[in-house]
Formats: sequence, C-alpha cells, structure tokens
Amino acid sequence: MKRHLLSAADLTRDDAELVLTTAAEMRALADRPIKKLPALRGRTVVNLFFEDSTRTRISFEAAAKRLSADVINFAAKGSSLSKGESLKDTALTLEAMGADAVVVRHGSSGAPHRLAHSGWVRSSVVNAGDGTHEHPTQALLDAFTMWTHLGESKPGGLEGRRVAIVGDVLHSRVARSNALLLRTLGAEVTLVAPPTLLPVGIESWPVETSYDLDAVIPKADAVMMLRVQRERMNGGFFPTPREYSRRYGLDARRMATLQDHTIVMHPGPMVRGMEITADVADSPRSVIVEQVTNGVAVRMAVLYLLLGGSEPAVGATEGEE
Repeated sequence: MKRHLLSAADLTRDDAELVLTTAAEMRALADRPIKKLPALRGRTVVNLFFEDSTRTRISFEAAAKRLSADVINFAAKGSSLSKGESLKDTALTLEAMGADAVVVRHGSSGAPHRLAHSGWVRSSVVNAGDGTHEHPTQALLDAFTMWTHLGESKPGGLEGRRVAIVGDVLHSRVARSNALLLRTLGAEVTLVAPPTLLPVGIESWPVETSYDLDAVIPKADAVMMLRVQRERMNGGFFPTPREYSRRYGLDARRMATLQDHTIVMHPGPMVRGMEITADVADSPRSVIVEQVTNGVAVRMAVLYLLLGGSEPAVGATEGEE
C-alpha cells in the first residue's frame, strides 16, 4: 500500500484484497476474550475531526487501541481550531507531538490531500471523510461485508456481483468511494437516484445509472441505501419526503422482489421511514449492524498495513495467542 489512504482510487486490486484478507484476521479477534494485538505498540494515532462523527471516530479509536497504539482524539469544537487556528498550524502541532498516523475528517473536499502533500507532517494520513468527496474506509468496510456474504471470502469473490447504491448520490462521499472500490474489485455498480441527486459528470464514473429503483433491485446482489443529507441541501431536490420515499425508499414490498441471497446495507445514520422502513432495517436480510462491527476490523487492517507491515498479520495474531 501507499503511505496514505486518501481515496479509494489509491488502492489497486491487490491492495484492496490485502486489506480485506487482513481485516478477516482482525475480525476474528472480536470473538476472543482479549481483543488486542501488540502490532502498533509505541505508535501514536491522532483522530483529527473537524466534523461531528460518532461511528467513524469511535471505530478508528477502537481499531487503534486494539492494535495497542496510543490514541489522541482532537475535535475541532473546544480546541484552538474554534478560535481560528489554521489547518497548517494544527498539523505542525501534531507533528511536534510525534503522530505516526493522522485520521482526518473535514467538511472541505480535499483537506486530507492538502495535509498529506503539504510537507507539514511526516505521518501517514487517512481520509475519514472529506466534504462530499470520499470516505475510503467506509467503502472498504462495505466491500468487506459484501465479500463475507457474497464472495465466499476469497480473492476475486466480488467479480461480476451487482450492487445497487440508492439515494442521495450527489452529497454522498460514500457513494463515490464505493463506486471506485467496487469497480476495482470487479463488481458492477448501478447508482439509482432522482436526476436532481446525481452529480454533474456522473458519466465519467465507472457505473451505470438509473432513475427506476423497481427495475434495478431484483437483479442486485447487494442493495445499499443512502441517507438524504438535507443538511447539505439549500433547494428543492425532490417534491416532498413522502414522494421521495414512495419512489426511492426500500420497504417490505420492494424487499420481497429481491433475490434470496441479496443483502441490504446502509452506511448510517439511517432515517427510518425515509429511505428505509424499520421492518427492512431490522430484517434478517439487513447487515447494517454487521457493517459497524466490520468497520473496526477494516480500520485495524488499514492502520496495520500503513504503519506495521505489508503482509497479512498472521504472525502477530499467532504471537498474541
């Protein structure tokens, strides 16, 4: 792998499959009484979050601690950032602290790239979500979840699988990262959304697009619903929430048209009753809670491979036993 993880496009197929196989080893730790490895003992991981987050920040924190790294949580609110300190000065402070990896979430697209390529820090930079641009570790945990259910947990397991990503693609960094990564892994991706919620230039993405949810999902192996990000909207992107839900929401009627093996996914947070009904979210087909569990394993794999080594962590796992 490269020194940083800034985009799903940074990952070759070999890189992505190495993360998935390493994550499978890390995932096995969750079933042990003691869930720690010594792989990153003495290393420091900083979670630098300019945007509010619950799942992602806690997931990275748990991942680093399970690898025995020291963790510093640095939130914009209540720090010097709220007093006007620049990204550069914050980066120089982190460098002075001796950070080995900086996990960055920022409201501006490209901020992690700026941090990684500025020369301000020598640490590895991991993009934990930048604006409406990308969220590569979310794409990796989504791919890992599909891989365990649909790919028989082996290299090439997602080749030819059909994935439907449904909803607010325009404002979704998750959709962009998933489109790039799943294509790298050989899956066929279809984005389903109203025309107003597809970004300009979508024709350059390695995906198909559709406005008709009912025509797409019966052929899908995985259906991923996206939250409508109303906090990023300042105009009328659809007539009413009820109309959106009628045309693009996943309910029991639509779920009944899925193939027997098809899984239902959501990156969270969910708006129950909008893009997904409660009975679908809580159904046996849903792997939404499993995605959260897999997020820790995948982020352990990413931190290990960026800071610890270039091979699966078999030796470290055995040594801990």
